[in-house]
Order: sequence, then C-alpha cells, then structure tokens
Amino acid sequence: MPTFTLRRVLPTVSCARLTPLNLAIHAALSAGVLTGAPAWSQTVQGAVTTLESTTVTGETPISAPTSVEYAGGQVARGGQLGVLGNIDNMDAPFVVTSYTSKLIEDQQARTLGDVVKNDASVQVGNGFGNSAETFSIRGFPLNNDDLSFNGLYGILPRQVLPTQMVERVEILKGANAFLNGAAPGGSGLGGSINIQPKRAGVDPLTRATIDYTSDSQVGGGVDIGRRWGENQEFGIRVNAAHRDGDTSVDDAGQRMTVGTIGLDYLGEKLRVSLDAGYQKYRYSQPRPTIRVSGDDVPSPPSNDTNYGQPWTYSELESTYGVLRAEYDFTNNWMGYAAIGTSHDRESGDYGQPTVDGDGIGTVGRLTVPYTRDSVSGEIGVRGKFQTGPVGHLVNIGVSGLQTRVRQAWERSASSPIDIYNPDYFDRPSDVVNGAGDMDDPHISSRTHLTSFALSDQLSFLDDRVFLTLGVRRQTIKDKLYDGNGIHTTTYDESVWTPAYGLVIRPWEEVSFYVNHIEGLTKGDAAPRDASNFGDTLAPYRTKQTEAGVKFDFGNLGGNIGIFQIEKPQAYMDSDLVFGLAGSQRNRGLEFNIYGEPTKGVRLLGGITFMDPELRGTQGAEQDGNDAIGVPRYQAVLGAEWDIPALTGLTLQAYIQRRGSQYVNIDNTAKIPAWTRVDLGARYATKIDGHNVVWRAGVDNVTDKKYWATVGNSFGQLTQGMGRVYKLSMSVDF
Repeated sequence: MPTFTLRRVLPTVSCARLTPLNLAIHAALSAGVLTGAPAWSQTVQGAVTTLESTTVTGETPISAPTSVEYAGGQVARGGQLGVLGNIDNMDAPFVVTSYTSKLIEDQQARTLGDVVKNDASVQVGNGFGNSAETFSIRGFPLNNDDLSFNGLYGILPRQVLPTQMVERVEILKGANAFLNGAAPGGSGLGGSINIQPKRAGVDPLTRATIDYTSDSQVGGGVDIGRRWGENQEFGIRVNAAHRDGDTSVDDAGQRMTVGTIGLDYLGEKLRVSLDAGYQKYRYSQPRPTIRVSGDDVPSPPSNDTNYGQPWTYSELESTYGVLRAEYDFTNNWMGYAAIGTSHDRESGDYGQPTVDGDGIGTVGRLTVPYTRDSVSGEIGVRGKFQTGPVGHLVNIGVSGLQTRVRQAWERSASSPIDIYNPDYFDRPSDVVNGAGDMDDPHISSRTHLTSFALSDQLSFLDDRVFLTLGVRRQTIKDKLYDGNGIHTTTYDESVWTPAYGLVIRPWEEVSFYVNHIEGLTKGDAAPRDASNFGDTLAPYRTKQTEAGVKFDFGNLGGNIGIFQIEKPQAYMDSDLVFGLAGSQRNRGLEFNIYGEPTKGVRLLGGITFMDPELRGTQGAEQDGNDAIGVPRYQAVLGAEWDIPALTGLTLQAYIQRRGSQYVNIDNTAKIPAWTRVDLGARYATKIDGHNVVWRAGVDNVTDKKYWATVGNSFGQLTQGMGRVYKLSMSVDF
C-alpha cells in the first residue's frame, strides 16, 4: 500500500443571536453532535488553518476538503460542483469561480451583489420595483430566491443577502440541472451561485468591526470563532452585525440586522454541522427600478435624485437553519445527508414608474404581503474504486424541496411622475384590483421538487484524463391557488437531464476541457391577457456546449473558453395564444485571470463577449435581434498593490466596462455602454499587540450617471449608484 501525508484542514463558521434556537444549540453542544466538517462536496474550508500533518498508510479518504485559497487569497483553487463534490479547477470540466471571505472583507462588500461585481460573466440589478438583488449569468437571469446554501436550494433569505456569514461565494457558470437540480424559482439557466458558511479555524478569533457608508449609514459587527476538544474536533463561529442610516440617494434609508451561528464537529469518520441565521432588512423610500414605454430611453437622472415615493418601503425578515452529516464507511466510501428549513416574511408598498423617453410617465402603488416556508434536503452515497487502469468516483443521491407561499396583492390607480423632478404624494388608498386577504394571505402556491442523480467520474493515464458522465431525473410539481386559497391548477412534469465532461491535462500547468450539460426550469405560465390564461408550458430544457483551456502557473491562473447556451422562448401570438416560439441562443467567449503574479501585486478580472441572438420568433419578426438585457461585452479588472516603502499599506483599483443593452425585443430602445472606476486602500498594523485594519474605498469615483442593467425577465432598468464612500476599522482581541 502506498504512503500518503495528509493534513486536516479546518474551515470557518457563522453564528448569530437566534433566540429561538439557543436551547436547541445548547442541547446539541452538550450531546456533542454540533459539527460540520468540510465534506467532499458541501462544507467550506474557510480562512484556512492547518493542523499538524499526519502520516497515514493506505489510500486517501473519500471526504476531500474544500479547496484552499489560490495565490493572493482572493479566489480559491476550486469549488463545489453539486453532486460531483469539491473539485480542483484544473480537474473540473466546468468553470467555477470561488470568491473568498478575504476578498469580501478587503473590498468592504456589504451584500452578495458587491462580491459578484468581480466577475465578467455576471450582472447585478434590482428586482421588479423593489430592492431585491437580481443576477444574470451568461445572459440568463438568476433570482436571489434561487441561490443555494451549502448545496441546498430554498434556504437562504430572499431578496438580499448580507456577507457577514459568507466564507465562499461560488459561481458556477453555465447550465447546471444535472449538477444542482432545477432551481425552485425557475431561474439559473445560465449559472448558479452557492454560498459556503464560515467555520471556526484552529486559532481563536474575536474580531470587532465598525463601518460607515455614505450618506450616513453607520454599522458594526463581531466575528467570534473557537475550537475545543482533545483534537480540536468541536468548533463554533458567531457573526452578528447591525447597520442603519441614509444612503447616498436623497431621503432613502436602509436598516440591516443579521446574526448567524455555525457549529461543527470533526471526527475521525463522522462530521456534522449546524448552521442557523436570522436577518432583517428595511428599505425606506428606496429608489425603484423603472420601465420604459416607447422606443426611447430617458437619460438617467442625477445620482442623488430619488423618484421613489415617501410611502414606499420594503421589509424582509428571514430565519433559516441547515443540519448536515457525513460518515466515512471506509477510506473509499462515504454517506452524506442534509436537511434545512427556512421561514421568510416580506411586506412592502412598491411604486415602479413607467416613463417615456423624456422621463414622464405614471406610477401607482403595489402592496404585497408575502411569506415563504421551505424544507430542503438530500441524502446520498459517494465512493471510489478501480476497474483495471480506470479509476471511478461515483455518486448516487436523492434530493427534495418543498416550498409553500402565502401572498396577496393590491394595486392603486396611477398618478403622473417626472423622474427628473419627482412630485411626492400621499399613499393612494384606492384599490383598482388585487387578490387575496391583505391581513391574512391565503396560500398561493406549493412547489415540490424531487430528483435522483447518478454520476461517474472516470480517470485515466495517472489522472491526466477525466471523463465525467451523469444523469438526473427531476420532477417538478406545482400547485397554484386563487386569491381565496382555492386550488386552481396543478403542474407535474418529469425530465431526464444528462451531462458529460472531458478534461485532458497533458501538463501540470494546463488542462483542456469540454462539456455538454442542460438547464431545467418550469415552463412559463400564460399571462392574464392571453386567451389560454393559466396554461403552463412544459419544462424548458436549456442546452449548453462548452470548450476551453485552463492554466495554473503557480501564482497566476485563469481560463479561456467558448460556449453556446440555447433556451426556448415563449410568446403570445396575434390570436392571443401563449406558447413556444423560437429560442434565445447565447454564444460567448470568456477569459478570466486571477492570482499574484509578482510579490505584492494581485490581479482579478476577465472579459466576456456575447452574441445573444433570438431565433425562430413569432412570425420571424425578431429573428436575429439581441435578447433583452444582454450586453455584447462586459469586462472587469481589479488590482491590488502592497506599497513596498510602507509595510501594511495596500492600494486598490477596480474598473468595470459594460456594453449597451436592449430594453425591448424589437431592439428599438437600449441603454448605452458605461464604465465605472472604484478605488480603495487598507492599512494593517498592530496596536498593543492587537491586529488592526483600516479600510477606505470610493465606489464610482467619477460619480458617473448610468443605467446599470436591464432586467431580462421584465425589462426593468436599474440606475447605478453614484459616488459612495466606505470606511471601516477591524480589531482582533
């Protein structure tokens, strides 16, 4: 038997002041089951700290830890690829970028949207008239509802995700139904985002942070981590923060409270984790997105102009928790299981203007009380074996998700508005239309997702060639109810989604990859003005083919790839019949780079070129047009420089460029291309033996006015933020 030297790598954990959970947490700690080790595919390896090396005779265990940080510390060497587990970038047939907590802290990223701005394949905007962060990956939407948490859908808070408990933000680019299953909200056909929580490292951590964001937001938080036990097998990580004040937009306010707790146990064979969290956001008079009527797009107003009405607000409250366990039966076989639950409550008065090219139009009130309760879980077995010269890594897994939504809504009549000189008026009390009980909303939908996945990763020629084969059977069940809670329609469809990937690694520094994989989502429902209102189309299968090359020269890594993703399109014909007609085909070229090419200089960025063509449209009227909200190119480049003459001082610069985007399917209106520059600096030192870090940043240094994105679901425009100042100080005790 060969001899290997193994290192147990300990991750990080997030914690919160969750009063309802305190008793359960205390009981679990007493019983010695609170844990959460890095699983083959699940638990993250945060701010990596290593224990002493141990020499083991035999094969390496199946429960491989999450990839460590790459040179420079801004990204990791690999990431979680759903059922395939944690894989090194160079061995993966898909493209995944894992942003670290170090990057989050150093860039003073307040929310998930601040993190993913570093990726040239991702756009960030706001929701339909509200403050929800929405994303687009490779030209297809990803709603905040469809993020995954440690591999599970339906658990993370809706709309906005703060970064306090985040160890890794893993962006998987491309279709991913086989890897992750169908997302419950029906988005994610061009990529997915998985959030890994913090874990306690070997070294004790007690960190306090205070921060300021212009116009007058002030906040603070704590990050506490400890390990104990004979072999440091028990760990706890607590994060809590609060921020309140006015934003840089006139009269707009924001308040955030968040707390998370992560507990973990790292045994010789058993690993268990419990992650729980609570967060509450309130947006007061937020600046909304707008919709455009006609063929002209108005110029963006002044960066501090607020065309949101004084009575508009959004309040979001979420509680969630996930329990995960893994057990190594042998060095070659392991079992895993996880279950999570979440409760989300949302209320708000929204007012999204619809305007012409002069910024003149109307705005009304939309009021929506909303609650969501979800239970999500998975169970499976993973193992490895040899058949002659061929190695196999197989996985058999079953997953399920149940979501119940209760909501009601009502609309008022519209009033005139000029987004350049907005008139404010009292909250309209009239009700033009609506549905449900506003005080006690009835159930509006039940979603059941179940799937079975089987995969085999074959390795040849001393791990120079990897062939991945897999298939997933996905069942989507949806029950819809009217405003009185009476069941109206049922959606029940099952689909097989296959995948394959090939990696050839002729040299240690270079690997070539190719993949074919599909995306899956529930078909669109016919709108109210359709003659077949209420009919729901069959599931959409998005097909992706991709090929490229990855390189890793030790301190500098990246990839170059080409891809094609094709998604069916739905239209309403001249007879008002809603159905499929044509497709959106996105062809693209991506280039990404990261690392520390020379001591003290770190680079992170990329560029994506896209051809988002519409094909086979109704009556061929839009054939050849660009899809809504997809720029032909977008590029980002970030750089950091440690000043040699002053130890501890680092300068930062970040530039983002995005091409123009069409607002409508006829391609008669579009927003122009734009460029934004962000600058920052940090200084790390010791005061009385304590680590202290000051950070300062300015987003949009030139205070440029621009429309940031066009939502490719509804065509709404998100105005970019003006100049924003950020300051923070962290102290370790």
